[in-house]
Amino acid sequence: MIQKFEFRESEIAGLYEIAPFNADDIRGCFTKDYSKEVFEANGIKYDLAEVFYTTSYKGVIRALHFQRVKQQPKLVRCIHGHVYDVVVDLRKGSPTFKKWLGFDLVGEKHNEILVPAGCAHGYLVLEDSIVSYKCAEKFYGEYDDGIIWNDADIGVSWPLEKIGGLDRLIVADKDRNLQTFAEFIAAYGGF
Repeated sequence: MIQKFEFRESEIAGLYEIAPFNADDIRGCFTKDYSKEVFEANGIKYDLAEVFYTTSYKGVIRALHFQRVKQQPKLVRCIHGHVYDVVVDLRKGSPTFKKWLGFDLVGEKHNEILVPAGCAHGYLVLEDSIVSYKCAEKFYGEYDDGIIWNDADIGVSWPLEKIGGLDRLIVADKDRNLQTFAEFIAAYGGF
């Protein structure tokens, strides 16, 4: 079975859910999750700067991250496992400012999202997972920042019941010590 690229823009401008090219046969499957030509033919300009992967255990939460400077648009796909992926619009002029959207990214589905600059991104790992990031800007540690995962102002509804509840949540010190949305606004006012 062959699945061609499909692009669905969300209500957050520039945030797309994408079904990539995928061909299944008796050997397994072949997946093409990025093509500059196909993206441009669909009105999406996206150039890769670097690619990296995370490996995470069930129950890990990877906060709501962004870069303060040289913001990092990213194409995110769970290549193995299952994550609940969240994007928050931090662009102060956007009609969806402070809105969050969640997506189930599942290795077997091959689905992915394109996260635009000016948005925070994070995910809750629902099964041991490997996640691919194809970034249009390189990572700069000195600009790395984020908003705490359980910020009351943003109010993300994380599906904690799917990992066995709050007691099963794994939060690194880096993510535990992030700022609140109010602190972010006081410091930067948005992007």
